[in-house]
Amino acid sequence: MPGPPASRRTREEVDATLQVAKLNAAELLPTVHCLSFGPGTSGAATGDFCLLELDPALCQQLEAGHSFVIRGDKDEQAVLCSRDKTYDLKIADTSNMLLFIPGCKTPDQLKREETQSNIVHTEIFGFSNNYWELRRCRPKLKKLKKLLMENTYEGPDSHKEEDPSRSKYTTEDLLDQIQASEEEIMAQLQVLNACEIGGYWRILEFDYEIKLLNHITQLVDSESWSFSRVPLNVCLQELGPLEPEEMIEHCLKCYGKKYMDEDEVYFELNEDKICRVTAEMLLQNAVKFNLAEFQEVWQQSVPEGMTTRLDQLKGLALVDRNSRPEIIFLLKVDDLPEGTQERFNSLFSLREKWTEEDIAPYIQDLCGEKQTIGALLTKYSRSSMQNGVKVYNSRRLIS
Repeated sequence: MPGPPASRRTREEVDATLQVAKLNAAELLPTVHCLSFGPGTSGAATGDFCLLELDPALCQQLEAGHSFVIRGDKDEQAVLCSRDKTYDLKIADTSNMLLFIPGCKTPDQLKREETQSNIVHTEIFGFSNNYWELRRCRPKLKKLKKLLMENTYEGPDSHKEEDPSRSKYTTEDLLDQIQASEEEIMAQLQVLNACEIGGYWRILEFDYEIKLLNHITQLVDSESWSFSRVPLNVCLQELGPLEPEEMIEHCLKCYGKKYMDEDEVYFELNEDKICRVTAEMLLQNAVKFNLAEFQEVWQQSVPEGMTTRLDQLKGLALVDRNSRPEIIFLLKVDDLPEGTQERFNSLFSLREKWTEEDIAPYIQDLCGEKQTIGALLTKYSRSSMQNGVKVYNSRRLIS
């Protein structure tokens, strides 16, 4: 226990204190720490330092020389980011006073030293009644798309490219503004089909992306290529006069998988992705679309040889089977709120009762590492049976 700073306790005094406390010295380590509060202790307790609790895996990263970054604007809840994960920072209060003691050795360290009787007089540097606790959280990535949508890329000839006042973001800019780890940000840039143009991350204007894709699929058709074997070099030679080669290659990467064969680069086009973006193009200008008519037009609109299926539209479009005739409309998961309760509120304001099959694509991204869709539904909704089918509705009144 801390004692008066002027006193230097002797071994006899320590033994007498142990006797008063009814402690057996033989059961304790021989080294004794005599603590005292120094004249500068109060200053160290006013917020100059914070304590952070790390799990073993994070502690190992720090000891290995890796860095952690705390991210967040003034109006945002701060998060801590490692290289690949994001954590909420929460203050945890403790009834035990936590002392900052320079050079303090743990019992494990003392056990490894010589077992001679030793008294160490140590001055307490500071103290705290709380510490920061880390809780793994989903990266806050919605802002990423919002920033990049401020200035979409319409091609090299667009008049927008001549305007220096338009927003552009480098990797460093995004790391500074997005509350997520670097790996999570880079993965989301791929999901958004973003590309680096002149050192800045850009999202292609939807119509421009469709234009690039149409050039490629029309070339595949005219050359009678297999969708699984589209040669990069020929694509660049044939389409280079129409669009920048890097944009053609970017589009192939977005909608295909790159591979090598006999030192040549090929792409295997992804049928589901192409069918999905074609459906988005058809639905974006229609509030609601007769389902039967949509399916017919959709199949006619995709490249010959590809087959459309409704399960290609999970998280993009929703079918209302209770209307007559049945309808389909655009509902993109990335346009919904990022917070879990807010997401459920938005979904239940759109539709009172949901089947698990319908709602799953719109809450899948809310699941934590060990959380299931079923657990989320149990927590944020009520279940009931409707015509022999299990449905879910809100636990709270939705206005």
